Amino acid sequence: MPENPFGKVDETGTVFVRYEDDWHEVGQYPDGTHEEALALFERKFADLEGQVRLLEQRVRGGANASDIAKSANKLAEQVAEGKAVGDLAALATRLRAITEQSDELAEQQREEQRAALAKAEEERTQIVLTVEAIAARDLSNVKWKDVSAEIEALFAQWKAHQANGPRLPKSTNDALWKRFRAARTTVEAARRQFFAQLDAQHKQAKTEKQLLIDEAKALAPKGADGIPAYRSLLDRWKAAGRAGRKVDDALWAEFKAAGDVLFDAKAEIRAAEDAEFAENLVAKRALLDEAKPILDATDRNAAREALTKIQREWDEVGKVPRDSIREVEDGLRRIEQHVRSLDEQHWNATNPERKARSEGLAGQLEESIEQLEVEITAAKQAKNDKKVSELESELETKRQWLEVARAAG
Repeated sequence: MPENPFGKVDETGTVFVRYEDDWHEVGQYPDGTHEEALALFERKFADLEGQVRLLEQRVRGGANASDIAKSANKLAEQVAEGKAVGDLAALATRLRAITEQSDELAEQQREEQRAALAKAEEERTQIVLTVEAIAARDLSNVKWKDVSAEIEALFAQWKAHQANGPRLPKSTNDALWKRFRAARTTVEAARRQFFAQLDAQHKQAKTEKQLLIDEAKALAPKGADGIPAYRSLLDRWKAAGRAGRKVDDALWAEFKAAGDVLFDAKAEIRAAEDAEFAENLVAKRALLDEAKPILDATDRNAAREALTKIQREWDEVGKVPRDSIREVEDGLRRIEQHVRSLDEQHWNATNPERKARSEGLAGQLEESIEQLEVEITAAKQAKNDKKVSELESELETKRQWLEVARAAG
């Protein structure tokens, strides 16, 4: 009769397994040989052992402890039934070890779950605190595009956290959501109020600007004389505020067109004047050419006489085109400045008070220089080189001052 350490088959084809020091009947396989009967139940054991080995791997991999425990209990029942041939006692021992490990794993997973829930609650609370902080701002003075983007981003975070994060207790989640929703409602109410006020301001500005356009158009018959009044309307336009970008652009186009009528009229007047004054420009340029020699003059009386003649004729010529005013006036101003500089030079040279001051200072310096020369001679005789050096330095300085005083006189 074939047998192995844990199984045997009797002459009737009944298969037995040794389990806990006793032989237990496993089953019968009457239609095959004893070897085939034993092999059948050995394969069943191999299947059980394979399932136990898989559970051990799942424990090491940190699989769900509850699922592992359920599978281990089911396998333990099958092992206890003894319907396989093999070391069932060893298999039972391994299953008990798996059960103990699953208990430890379950505690570990519960601790991890508690930590994950605590973290998830903290993160979701932070989302709520952030949206509440936005709601607590001075919402009358914010950039609503930025604020709306912040709120949308926080709501997206909330939904992603709820979908992908640990499931918080319903009471906790509901309380947090209530706070989030209240803060978001506060922000939304402020946003609606802001845009309602802005819409009202836009409507008021639009009405005011339309009235200003009508007033500006009414100035058209005045032509260039209507420009001062149009400038006053422009100040009122700026103070009217905004009516919305697109509306403002359209209104401004109308208002500007009304102003262009006035400025075009003024431009026509200027063009006519410029044409009328063109000959005057030619005459004044000729006068400037005539006056150029004055710039090289050194006789102030002759220069003054020549300039007076030019100035008299200049005034008689009259206005020149607006674009050429600076050109000719700058040319005449250069000549006038030259004549004025000749007058100043003459005055400086003949001013009695200035001359007296200059001569008095020169006399004092000459006396001081003579005294220094005497002191230098005495110091040399006394062989006091240091004193000689100091006196000579002072002498050089006063000689320079004397030259300046004489030049000024």
